[in-house]
Amino acid sequence: MRISGARVTRPDVLRGVSSADFARRLVGRTVAGVARRAKTICVHLDDGQALLTTPRFTGALLFDVPADAYTCLSLSLAEGHELGYRDVRRLGTVTLVDHEGYRRFDARLGVEPLGESFTGEVLSGILRGVSTPIKKVLMEQRRIAGIGNIYANEALWLAGIDPSRRGSSLTAAESGVLAGQLREVLSAAVSARGTTFRDYRDASGGQGGFAAQLQCYGRGGLPCPRCGRRLTETHAIDGRSTVFCHQCQR
Repeated sequence: MRISGARVTRPDVLRGVSSADFARRLVGRTVAGVARRAKTICVHLDDGQALLTTPRFTGALLFDVPADAYTCLSLSLAEGHELGYRDVRRLGTVTLVDHEGYRRFDARLGVEPLGESFTGEVLSGILRGVSTPIKKVLMEQRRIAGIGNIYANEALWLAGIDPSRRGSSLTAAESGVLAGQLREVLSAAVSARGTTFRDYRDASGGQGGFAAQLQCYGRGGLPCPRCGRRLTETHAIDGRSTVFCHQCQR
């Protein structure tokens, strides 16, 4: 689709480009493709540029959803379509990079867990010699791209692995199980269009449905679905909520 107009109403979400340059570089360009890299939505243009949107906690890139007070910018597309970025707390970022800028962005990120190249053997290699807790390693985007706190919790629970264990302590077999569970959790979340507790919205403005499938995250103090023991919640690992079962996860 061809971009016929660009409007920026909340310029503080832009990074590395002014509102005027943002519009000038986009108008007249055609969308060549849309992809995801790590936690960033990448809109690739016909001239080699890429519009990179990282929504973080309250942002959403919305297609044909009417603008409101929280809409930060919008693009007018062919045949009357609109692409808008909405962010309640404006914690997300939007930038526009050329081919070399995209290459540098991509080079800073690790392997994609939903990619064909991600295997137990690859994960085992990533963890070799790593002394930090396995849950923290899973969320380090330079090692493995795209895994957030919710999905790290869920995959570790499903794999039966204590989130505080050193990454290097996992055996090859455990790495294989964990790699498989990461793929399963992420695939299920994609099918359910994400996880909504409060602000998250999918591209159509709807809520994600994966919260109904959560086994441990958000369930601290409740019985473990597997063994019945009370789930423990802590913020000891990197200050993020970690929920796990002392009985099931070793």
